[in-house]
Amino acid sequence: METPATLDSLLRDLRARLEAAGIEAPGLEARMLLGAATGLDTAQLIAHGTDPATPEQAARADTLCQRRCAGEPMAHILGRRSFWTLDLGVSPACLIPRPETELLVEQALLAIDTLATDTPWVLDLGTGPGTIILALKSERPRIRAFASDRSHAALQQAQTNARDLGLPVGLWQGDWLDALTPTAGLDIITCNPPYIDPDDPHLTRGDLRFEPRSALAADAHGLADLYRVIDTARPHLNRGGWLLLEHGFDQGPAVRDRLQQAGYRAIRTLRDPAGHERTTLGMH
Repeated sequence: METPATLDSLLRDLRARLEAAGIEAPGLEARMLLGAATGLDTAQLIAHGTDPATPEQAARADTLCQRRCAGEPMAHILGRRSFWTLDLGVSPACLIPRPETELLVEQALLAIDTLATDTPWVLDLGTGPGTIILALKSERPRIRAFASDRSHAALQQAQTNARDLGLPVGLWQGDWLDALTPTAGLDIITCNPPYIDPDDPHLTRGDLRFEPRSALAADAHGLADLYRVIDTARPHLNRGGWLLLEHGFDQGPAVRDRLQQAGYRAIRTLRDPAGHERTTLGMH
């Protein structure tokens, strides 16, 4: 009878397979996959490394590794992604939260703190799994938090995350601001819209292949949705309110110009940790 593989040997095998597939962090991802297959955290995997893996654990690890080697995002395989201080559930129906979006959260928190009210009305457009609005609500519980998305499936994920985290957020399905009567009332509007050019070859590579195209790409070389939000958001903002947008690394000048044309003040762009222009904001 063949001796069952130990957890340590299974971990080594997973790492070797991921490395051969060109995964950038094979050791880390091997531990994550084995943890998902066994239900053990890193400390438990170390402590029980010499224990034999059950056939079920080995089969589960093999299936997960095959998916990752085929390029499927870790977030989809695990069904989770860390963002800000939160552990968010994710699905193929929505954009995977990314570290660069934390810059928008940081700037939105600073904007919230400049407002005269302690209970500002905050709306996140195209919320996906609730990435931005849940981070804001977790840091500033007194905000009146709302979010929308055109995707029903994405809103279901956002609703699940809000419930699991105990962070009340009003959610509705709609295409940007179309569902709102154009009257002032909001203090902060945030948005991480699709901003990739539909012809960008990156859409056929890596994680982007598995994410909804509608959450990634926009017409007019990726600027169409950014322009639409800029052109329609201002009537919904109170005087002194802010619109904050995430955009592509080379779209800062176009976004600033459009904000200026739309009548915004105090326009400025911030760079992400990689040094790219990533978040632009303007005041009503």
